[in-house]
Amino acid sequence: MSSRGLAAVAALAWRESRFARRHLALLLGAVGLGVGALVAVAGFRAQLARAIEDGARTLLGADATISSREPFGPRTSALLDSLRASGAEVARTTSFASMALAPADGRTRLARVRAVEPGFPFYGLVETDPPDAWASLQQGRNAVLDPGLLTALGVQPGDSVALGQARFVVRGSLVKVPGDAEIASAFAPRIYVPARYLDETGLVGFGSRVEYEAALRLPSRGSAEALERTHTRNLRVEHASVRTAEEAQSQLTESLGRLGSYMALVGSLALVLGGIGVGSATAAYVSRKWESIATLRCLGATSGQVLAVYVLQAAALGAAGAGLGVALGFAAQRVLTRLVASFLPVDVSPGLDLSAAAAGLAIGLWAALAFALLPILGVRRVSPLRALRRRLEPSAAEGKDPWRWAGWAAVAVSTALFFLLEAGSLKLAAIFGGGAVAALGLLALLAWGARRTLAGLPRNRLPFPIRQGLASLHRPGSQIRVVVPALGLGVFLLATVLLVRHNLLIPIRPAAGGSRADLVVWDVQDDQAEGVGAVLAARGLPLLQKAPIVPMRIGSIERATPGDEASSSARRGRASGWAVRREYRSTFRDSLVGSERVVEGRWWSPAGTAPGGGEAAANTEEGAAGADTYPVSMEQDVAGELGVRVGDRITWDVQGVPVETRVASLRSVEWARFEPNFFAVFPPGALAGAPRSWVVLTRAANPRASAALQSALVRRFPNVSVLDLTVIQQALDEVLDRVATIIRFLAAFSLGAGFVVLLGAVSASRLERLREAVLLKTLGATRGQVATALVVEYLTQGTLAALAGIALGVAAAWGLSRWLFEVPFEAPLPALVALGGLTALLAAAIGAGAGWSAYRGTPMEALREE
Repeated sequence: MSSRGLAAVAALAWRESRFARRHLALLLGAVGLGVGALVAVAGFRAQLARAIEDGARTLLGADATISSREPFGPRTSALLDSLRASGAEVARTTSFASMALAPADGRTRLARVRAVEPGFPFYGLVETDPPDAWASLQQGRNAVLDPGLLTALGVQPGDSVALGQARFVVRGSLVKVPGDAEIASAFAPRIYVPARYLDETGLVGFGSRVEYEAALRLPSRGSAEALERTHTRNLRVEHASVRTAEEAQSQLTESLGRLGSYMALVGSLALVLGGIGVGSATAAYVSRKWESIATLRCLGATSGQVLAVYVLQAAALGAAGAGLGVALGFAAQRVLTRLVASFLPVDVSPGLDLSAAAAGLAIGLWAALAFALLPILGVRRVSPLRALRRRLEPSAAEGKDPWRWAGWAAVAVSTALFFLLEAGSLKLAAIFGGGAVAALGLLALLAWGARRTLAGLPRNRLPFPIRQGLASLHRPGSQIRVVVPALGLGVFLLATVLLVRHNLLIPIRPAAGGSRADLVVWDVQDDQAEGVGAVLAARGLPLLQKAPIVPMRIGSIERATPGDEASSSARRGRASGWAVRREYRSTFRDSLVGSERVVEGRWWSPAGTAPGGGEAAANTEEGAAGADTYPVSMEQDVAGELGVRVGDRITWDVQGVPVETRVASLRSVEWARFEPNFFAVFPPGALAGAPRSWVVLTRAANPRASAALQSALVRRFPNVSVLDLTVIQQALDEVLDRVATIIRFLAAFSLGAGFVVLLGAVSASRLERLREAVLLKTLGATRGQVATALVVEYLTQGTLAALAGIALGVAAAWGLSRWLFEVPFEAPLPALVALGGLTALLAAAIGAGAGWSAYRGTPMEALREE
């Protein structure tokens, strides 16, 4: 096409748009919402990647760290000494959970204690309030606490706080610690103290879960990789590991990259719904232009020129909508960054990312053209005779058109590629895209079924406005098949988030009637167990469960697979390193507990049939393989990681003493239940005389009784730690609420796009509604009756969309609860009713408000529209 032809097409496109700006504004809004969601996520991901790259060393506070759950052995200590001699700086830290006590009034709170040596961290700054609190930490028995811990203990700078047998002076509160996420302090607030006073606390003893770490500042940049490459094997012998700043950066980039992909896919749904809105608005716009198109054809315009006019309009509006979306996305990115900030160990500054903006413009242009293409293709088949026979000429879209099939194929393929691009993974794109398509398909099927059902329902006894409103849902030109899927998908996302959050809290929610434990006391030494029980009895509190804990490691595994050496070799190759090397904190008892059941093999309890299947057997039978071989029950998932089955032998290193066992059974364990659960369970005789600590479960009558018990236990047994379930529930509730807020924020774009589709549907049927209003008024209908019919129509559509979206959300949340999170499922009816009711009312208000302008029209307006 020549430049003169292009100019003519552009002029025609401009003139054709002047009398349909309402339709085109809807197209603009549909594209803008979708692009806005994507640009917000893309910009956030780009700024996050830049922040991680710039702050790689601050993630660890060092070039590398050497860490272990045991005191450093001779090889590790010798390595640290040689590194110091070569010019490296070393700062050790010791971390563990312990009770912090305010001596003044006895308040207690479980805290994460970090005893640090001078120099830590080597990179990044620890921000405190007042600013000099960190600098003064090493000048005496001082402590710096999380702000939440100050509040929980009721202390201020200058007051004292007790850790075990030692007291420390509070110097200030933490504001920002390099490499730490703010949200982590919700579960166990941090308290920093000088490492040289650690022994005075008396808190590091047998059974304590302690993490030992040495932060390293190395002379050269490549030293960290060389250290990891050279010494990993020797350190692993002493159960220590090396982690470099580059490795920490890579792991964080990978994990947050997955988070970004999920966020992008949620935002992508808004663009898909926006595309549906584009198609709906374009179809409405083009349907009103048949006579104009026919006139242009009479004046000599070719079908190609007419097609170019409307393609140019779609492209121009797509570009404008994408530009609007970029501006909206930049504003949304600032909100998104604030919502996600507490989960990040780095500071992310919102800013306009040019690559994200360019991608948003390109994607917006694609969405406008791809989804507008199908209705626009119909203009090619408009006959010039339609200018004279507009009442008799069939719709240009009728009949078989291979180009329409090609257009559908182009939309499907390009949408699939779009999901793949956003997900960055074929599997994730297939799961998410397939789920979205399935949800839209089910919603569309429901809308079709509702339309057919409403057409056959008897309505003779209903008042006229209700009959009229329901009849509008199945008449020709009804938009129910577009509105219900668009609104329903947004409700589906919101309902799923609401239900998942609710069900994740079920395992730690206090049980009805107060039958569930809400306090866990651990690190109870063997000689303190009776004293803890006496404290509970003195306060009238029940001892719900008391379990011994014996630390151990796996010494060796001998797999017994008679007649199947190939299978034994395959299982040996599948054994995971972490499962073999980790420290196991195991227990011994005669019976199963409520959170577990036997799925393979037999339990050793002599009390008949073991719960969960399998006949019980006596200890002598289970140990028949050898006089010194004991049965052991393994959790089925860790058994899979180890590659062991029933009958295999495991030699355990229990504080230097080998204990021979044979796998007698495999158990499934409900880890989400608030009970002591273990990977390995032994019969009592197997660990007789082994050093042990105890964990005790009890239940307090009220918060005051809980606080009094914790204070009494910590004052009498400073090493004991108490976990208050109500505090954990509040912390988890806070975390899940923040996560849900992030997803709701992105899902709101999808719901907003659904309401844009609703507005497009109202606009598409404006002429029909104007004619209908004139006819109804001519027949004697009042404005009130017409308005009521309008409200009934859109209230019904909103209700159908809400019910369908909630039903899909319940199904999705049930699947996630059962198969992914493995928690009980229940549906909070009041919250779901509120969500559905609000959606239905908004649909009625928006639909009726937008359509009322047509219904209040006069007969002259209807004639002018003709």
